Amino acid sequence: MVRMPDDHLVAISRTIQLAVAPVFLLTALGTILGVLSSRLFRVVDRVRVLNARVADSGECADPVAAELALLAKRRRLVNHAITSATMAALLVCLLIAFAFIGFTIHQDFSLVLAWLFVAAMVAFILALLFFLREVVLAVSSVNINPH
Repeated sequence: MVRMPDDHLVAISRTIQLAVAPVFLLTALGTILGVLSSRLFRVVDRVRVLNARVADSGECADPVAAELALLAKRRRLVNHAITSATMAALLVCLLIAFAFIGFTIHQDFSLVLAWLFVAAMVAFILALLFFLREVVLAVSSVNINPH
């Protein structure tokens, strides 16, 4: 049976359609990476302010030391979240690449694609959990006194 040119167009169209969902996931990962980066910048800026305060006074008071310790924990959590989100994005990129490589060389990579997707979701879940923990830590450290 001779393959019609339309069959090829249908196959590539299907491959593109299958790659669109992971592209939306990449958009979400890019957005969360932007949020995480801004949170990291805020932590770094606050550490600089506190370090300047310590340098000016020559001593590190307990509240400043406690806040620096908290900021170190927050920085670590944000770093883990950024690493996890970046890994998720890389796995999604690999997933898209394997989908197109499989199409072009006529190989079935469906098992590889499934595992890449699962791994990307696990990494994304980890990023969100680290992010959630950092937010909870940040919020719980704020003392709001009306007076």
